[in-house]
Amino acid sequence: MASHRKPRQRPLSSGTVRTAATLALAGAATATAFEGTSHADPRTTPAQVKAEVDRLYGDAEAATERYNGAKVKADEAERALTGLRDEAARKEDRLNTARRSLGALAATQYRSGGLGPALQLAMATDPQDYLERASLLTRAGDRTAADVASVRRGLDEVGRLRARAAGQLADLRARQDELAGQKALIEDRLATARRLLARLTAEERAAYEAQSGTGGTGPAPAGAPRGTAPAPPAPSDGSRAARAVVFAYAAIGKPYVWGATGPGSYDCSGLTQAAWKSAGVSLPRTTYTQINAGQRVTRDRLAPGDLVFFYAGVTHVGMYVGNGQMIHAPRPGSTVRLAPVDSMPWAGASRPA
Repeated sequence: MASHRKPRQRPLSSGTVRTAATLALAGAATATAFEGTSHADPRTTPAQVKAEVDRLYGDAEAATERYNGAKVKADEAERALTGLRDEAARKEDRLNTARRSLGALAATQYRSGGLGPALQLAMATDPQDYLERASLLTRAGDRTAADVASVRRGLDEVGRLRARAAGQLADLRARQDELAGQKALIEDRLATARRLLARLTAEERAAYEAQSGTGGTGPAPAGAPRGTAPAPPAPSDGSRAARAVVFAYAAIGKPYVWGATGPGSYDCSGLTQAAWKSAGVSLPRTTYTQINAGQRVTRDRLAPGDLVFFYAGVTHVGMYVGNGQMIHAPRPGSTVRLAPVDSMPWAGASRPA
């Protein structure tokens, strides 16, 4: 009878129960988090979609400007390092020449060093010639030694500068790598934003794009977006501002690309930099440096060609063209286009010199 009894099961301890419950909750949380990144909540409202997409686009643009600034510094460091290496090579050549001259002088002195100076003078056929040559050799030796010492000091200095430049470049490249990682992360979040937008109806999507001043993802129309003032014609007075505006008009329809400065694609500060460069004015690369590159102007005194900046961190820039309109490169997946100046949070304006 005992052999047919059902084995007695041991009751679970309280610790085991807590562990099982914790694992179950963790699994549920993981599943929820996974679903949250791959599927939009069908209960998300259009207003919530807009807020999240706007936040993601803002993060992406801020990262782009930081990346642009780091790239400028890295390029400068690379040029400085190349200059130091070239200078070191030139000094090494001069050092080698000095060494060869010093070696030849030493060999000459060694060959004539078997006799003491007094005896050499006594046996010389022309004592005056001997004295002149001895004096010349002494001066040449002193001068060569001084040259060698000078070159060596210079070479040591270049070595120290090269080490500092290499360290600076390594630091900048590390920062650039970090920004590239941030860029990859933000691009993943932008993909999530595009999935969110895809859940909107065509009317809701059009309303969002009109409100954000980005328009569709295709080429921008020749005129202004519906419901805004008409786009003014490009100025033709031949001024530098007019030439910059003409360039910006010609860029309409070209795609936004991270870090691009033309001619086939642009990011926001790349477009304004290229437009003013066509007019003979050199602007720095990033939004937060461009705003300080010219004369600050108030919103009520804007003129065509002025740079208009947006968001608290000064992370976006466009070019004012009149009638409350600007030309700008809005965001990834979009194109250079016209948009109302009041479509984004205002940060300031400047007029390039």
